[in-house]
Amino acid sequence: MSLSTLPKFKAAVAARPAELEQARKNGRKVVGWLNYNTPEEIIHALGLIPVQLGIGGDDKLVDLGGSFISTKNCVYVRETVGLFAENKNPLVALSDIIAVDATCLQIYRVAELIEYYFKRDVVILDVPKNPTTSEGRTYFQKEVAAFARVLGEKTGTKLGTAALQKSIDLYREIRATVQEIYRYQAVATPVITWREVRDVIHARYSLDPVLYLQLVKELRDELHVLAGATPYLEDSPEVRIMISGSILPPGDNKLIQLIESNGGRIVVDDTWSGLVPFLYVDVKAPTPEAVAEAYLERVPHGALPHLDLKSDRRLKLQHELVKEYHVDGVIYHTLRYCDPYTFKANETKELLKQIKIPLLEIHTEYAGSDIEAIRTRAEAFIELLRNRRKKFGQQKPKAAAVA
Repeated sequence: MSLSTLPKFKAAVAARPAELEQARKNGRKVVGWLNYNTPEEIIHALGLIPVQLGIGGDDKLVDLGGSFISTKNCVYVRETVGLFAENKNPLVALSDIIAVDATCLQIYRVAELIEYYFKRDVVILDVPKNPTTSEGRTYFQKEVAAFARVLGEKTGTKLGTAALQKSIDLYREIRATVQEIYRYQAVATPVITWREVRDVIHARYSLDPVLYLQLVKELRDELHVLAGATPYLEDSPEVRIMISGSILPPGDNKLIQLIESNGGRIVVDDTWSGLVPFLYVDVKAPTPEAVAEAYLERVPHGALPHLDLKSDRRLKLQHELVKEYHVDGVIYHTLRYCDPYTFKANETKELLKQIKIPLLEIHTEYAGSDIEAIRTRAEAFIELLRNRRKKFGQQKPKAAAVA
């Protein structure tokens, strides 16, 4: 059964570069942003056009980026530098200002190189490494307020309360609608797949948020008609996989294809290029400080240290998603030299061991040289999960190991 709304996303994404060119001719400014904690609401409320940058899976761009940054940085970082060096990606080429939050220190290094080598106008938003303290929260509030002020000064705009409230409401509705859509791919007999929902999520990178909201609401309504208004995430006969770990940006499909080709069904992820940015954001007032507070309440990025595992909201979310989405096993994916997620693989493994959910750790990059090795491991892991289903039925997670 085909969904009539999905081609509209593809058409809108294809038409977006021409729209951005025209908007710039009309005096609008485009802000290309990178990373996890950049507040889109602020950019949009200033009357600027936010687009999210970053793709994966292109080893040629990785090599190009490696001419400017150490090859000991992760492949996503090197490819991002390669994007700017090549300057052919329309979102990169059409961005007037590059906004980067320093959640990941490797991405912060990218910002320095973009400014130094490619002479782009860069705005940095610093992120406290310990956002759980009152000092860290105050610091980030001041950083977001300064971020809004600097963007305003560079573009001749000023942040207004009414405009910010309108943007807050817009992004709140987008996040809520995407969460509704996401559940439909995980039902026993879905009319939309996880990969299709991922494409919908990634369409947000370039599309105008007002149009994006219109399209996701249209898709949600179509799903309501075809599959019912309240999707129930009951178990299904396929081996149900959760993907965790490093970013899986647009274009990085290697692992996904290997899972699907071996009979695994992806039903949920907790990556910062997938579901997670749409969760737990509740801006309570139209001020930069309130926006900052809401972003700190999100599930923290894995690059931020959190030594108390019992209160780590990232681990708590993993447990909740495993339970809610009836997951049989987790594939924990780390990009080579993505140190934060590599180091945190063990704590994820320990959590899942407590609730008897198997984990396969895959360490990879964008080159195709490791495809057959990963294929063999993914095939064996999925067969293991299939056999466990036959022998024991689906293993239900026990109580959460984190508060």
